[in-house]
Amino acid sequence: MLGPIFHRELTIAPRRTKLYASRTAYTVALLILTATAWLIVSGTQLITDLGDMARFGNSLFTLLAPLQLVLAMFFSAIFAAGNVSQEKDRNTLVLLLLTRMNNWELVLGKLAASLLHLFSNLLAAVPVFFMLLCFGGVSTAQVVQCLAITFSTVLLCGVIGTSIAFWREQTFQAVSMTTLVLVVWLALGECFAGGVFGPELQNNAAVFSPWRAILGITRFSAAELPFPAFALAVSTLLTLWTVMRVRAWNGSERVQRTEKKEEPTAEAEAKPANEPLPAKSREVWNNPILWRETRTRAYGKRAFIVRLCYVVLFAVAAWAVHQHLSVLDLTFYEENAGAFLFSMKIFVPMTLLALILVNAQAVTAITGERDGRAIDLLLVTDLSPKEIVFGKLGGVFWNTREIVVLPLLYLFYLGFMNVASPEITFYLAAGLCVLFLFAAMLGIHSGMTYAGSRSAIGVSLGTLFFLFVGVAVCLRMMLSMGGSFHAQLQPFLAFMAGGGLAMFLALGARNPSSAIGLASFGCPFATFYAMSALMVNYTLGVFLVVAVMYGFTTAAMLIPAISEFDIAVHHGTSE
Repeated sequence: MLGPIFHRELTIAPRRTKLYASRTAYTVALLILTATAWLIVSGTQLITDLGDMARFGNSLFTLLAPLQLVLAMFFSAIFAAGNVSQEKDRNTLVLLLLTRMNNWELVLGKLAASLLHLFSNLLAAVPVFFMLLCFGGVSTAQVVQCLAITFSTVLLCGVIGTSIAFWREQTFQAVSMTTLVLVVWLALGECFAGGVFGPELQNNAAVFSPWRAILGITRFSAAELPFPAFALAVSTLLTLWTVMRVRAWNGSERVQRTEKKEEPTAEAEAKPANEPLPAKSREVWNNPILWRETRTRAYGKRAFIVRLCYVVLFAVAAWAVHQHLSVLDLTFYEENAGAFLFSMKIFVPMTLLALILVNAQAVTAITGERDGRAIDLLLVTDLSPKEIVFGKLGGVFWNTREIVVLPLLYLFYLGFMNVASPEITFYLAAGLCVLFLFAAMLGIHSGMTYAGSRSAIGVSLGTLFFLFVGVAVCLRMMLSMGGSFHAQLQPFLAFMAGGGLAMFLALGARNPSSAIGLASFGCPFATFYAMSALMVNYTLGVFLVVAVMYGFTTAAMLIPAISEFDIAVHHGTSE
């Protein structure tokens, strides 16, 4: 039933090599994280009995299970959406629809091929989780249910990404809408858990929210949670709907709409054959790349839906913050630490989502050109590298203008309401602008470096997750394990050095340089310092470190790009 698409994924040698490499790298990363946690505990605490070992095992399980769920959840959905959208951008999906494959083979084949790497990594991580039983503090039922929640979540997220990608036209639309659906899904679960919809529904959040389900397993004793059954049921229904609609979304209806647009009008038919029709043309700017990005529908006719969804989601979050602040006395911002902390709990997730959307727009701006066979035309034109790169950057920020502006307006609102001082407002706004520019340039750099769309999207978004989510997890480990900060710092320095090496290999895969090397090793340490220094109110130091380090990293990627538009051109079948 999976058909030749899944068989192709298993038989091509470069893909098998990537499969083995990703599985090994994921297992090694989990083992290194476990060893780092052990070094922290053994270096800061005296382990004297089985109770200490059990507490360590429980703390490690509480850390690894949610981390694996979040990473697997987002990457499964994004890879599934990118895998299908790549066929559309290369105009090969129409060829697949013309073959003898039925709808089941097409949909399930693409879904299985997309999730093969994720399921392989999760299977490789199973021994690591069962190894936690040796420490104690975790039961076999908890580990089994944790793995069941994770596997069912990956399946459901993959189905969501595949369905949206078959429905939407462009890669950016598919990836962005998939990310927004996942965020709304998690946000609804938090609303149910917080009692927004009533206290009687508060305990039902673990039924449909994977985050609440995994927290129920890690924080409390093992219980029978219905989330895996819910995920399997929704995955089956959504897959059936996709199978029934796949040809309607990509076949006859779209062809009929195209033919209807191309039908000549009555006025045109009445004109003599030798009389030319008046041509309608638009004036192109001096930078045609920027003109195409801003004045045409380069990313589909309904790309505005992504921005509209983010605006609605942000408006709901901002309204909740406003309702909370409106009942407080906010005369002096020095006394509003609680209100500022509550506002940041909303601001940080929405900002991280905005960075992901900007990064997705940037990386698909390059991969879309390559998959559409337009990159070869750009390389033979007289356009300079500066025109191409700055045109793409301008197009990224134009097409995500609401996504970029709303977090900045939110910060100015906090300053107007005396929740944040003018100094803090300036630091946050300026630092956020630097991060937006970094996210956009990271996407363009990854799109230029990697010939495969899935590799480019994975490296680009993976770098963002490592820098912000990964470092935040490391800092959480230090706080949850307790003990001396100086004793904990040494193992984490080694861990971040390994992350910096991986980042250097990812960003400098084709054109390694000393600037890329310094940026790769400096960004994890700068992010770690910023998060830790923020807890003791070193606001100026945080702003300077973030602005300088991420500004330098942006320049390290931008200067080689505008000097020579060296882009990886892919013509094989390895991706």
